[in-house]
Amino acid sequence: MIKKQRLKRPLEMEDIDSESGNAGNPVQSDHRRGLDRRRMLKTTAGGTVSLSFAGCLETAGSIVTGAEADPVTVGVLAPNPDSNATGRSIVEGARIARNQLEDNGGIDGKDVELVVGDTNSSPLEARRQYQRLVLEDGADVTIGVATSEALIALMDDIAEQQVPHLTAGAATTAASRLVNEQYEKYKYHFRVGPINDVNLGETQVDFLADMGSQIGWESVAILVEDYEWTKNLWDIYQNQLGGAAVDVAMSQRYPPATDSFSTIYDEVERSGADAAIISAAHTGTDAVLDWGPAGRKFAFGGIHVPMQLSSYYGMVNGACRYAIGVAFATPESKITDKTQPFLETYQRRNDGTAPVYTGYISFDAVKLFAKAVEAAGTLDSDELVNELEGISATGTTGTIEFHDPDHEHAHDVIYGKENIHPLYYQWREADDGTGVQKTIWPDIYETTDYVDPAWL
Repeated sequence: MIKKQRLKRPLEMEDIDSESGNAGNPVQSDHRRGLDRRRMLKTTAGGTVSLSFAGCLETAGSIVTGAEADPVTVGVLAPNPDSNATGRSIVEGARIARNQLEDNGGIDGKDVELVVGDTNSSPLEARRQYQRLVLEDGADVTIGVATSEALIALMDDIAEQQVPHLTAGAATTAASRLVNEQYEKYKYHFRVGPINDVNLGETQVDFLADMGSQIGWESVAILVEDYEWTKNLWDIYQNQLGGAAVDVAMSQRYPPATDSFSTIYDEVERSGADAAIISAAHTGTDAVLDWGPAGRKFAFGGIHVPMQLSSYYGMVNGACRYAIGVAFATPESKITDKTQPFLETYQRRNDGTAPVYTGYISFDAVKLFAKAVEAAGTLDSDELVNELEGISATGTTGTIEFHDPDHEHAHDVIYGKENIHPLYYQWREADDGTGVQKTIWPDIYETTDYVDPAWL
């Protein structure tokens, strides 16, 4: 039988609207609960601010609920889920997991409720929505958060509330560094995915080392957008690419506001690089449109978040043909026996559209939490932390295990061929004129050989 968690310590509320807690932004909710599930807030002086609840009794600083059948509540944090593919995938992945759990008796016999907060791609709004989900909706766990800036802003809130948070989107190692350096305070954070920014950089290096000479690249140009999530990637490229099988003809960390790559691509061509290897989430589409249609004299690819969309080929009228991208799964992937079933369910619910990486990860995060709760038999945060630290589970993108607290990437999902390993795909055109993502690396997932752009 699950035991409900004890009361959490207070959170600073100065930026929260006292009535709604979301500064006017709507919060999506599945099976919205009443006030009897709100958490009690303790004042910093050690007293309590009493709210009127039905079925709750305040006793010695804790809440005892009178409703044994209260559901397990999963709080989901996602940016603009109505309009943003990353946010939509987070929410849909979580909903599919919740529905499957409900169909199989819930979590340890209890119903599973989903409450969703739109972070609006803002660190401040992420804090507001986090506080709403935990303090008002009584979330027993939170998942999601797509940007590094938002996750960094949330780390003290997560520590204050001592509610497990499973990241499903942000890559910054600033979070795992806090867990490693101040374990007792920050131990409630785990990154189910993606692999962290250091590992993402190492993946680029590994790809170039394994495939560079094989596909005829003697030198590359490294292009990195200047955002928080790319800081460690940039350092990895500067420190490790010298040992790869390709030369670095040029490297540039370009401004976030870049919307034209013509001047940058002129430099790439002058450098003689065989390929431009990019790291882009916010500027990726402009980078593609200035490459393929212009017939630039180099190959193109790398960590490119927009290109992960299964509909991207049509969205850019084939401009990404021959471009290379990184993903944790594609519509063709059969990474584990869970990959295709999840994909098919997602596509049925979304008019044939496949998820981006955050959909797979949020699905796995909810299932992982359920497994930890059922193994621990409790919702007590400290016991769940212990359970998650030793967990091993097959997800949609590989075997999920976490680094130990004494590892520099404490509580981050482990990167490697036996655990979670991204794949590289190339956009190709099918006979019917549609685009398909064909996997070219690593060889255990390979479905085709790399081909040069037709104009080279």
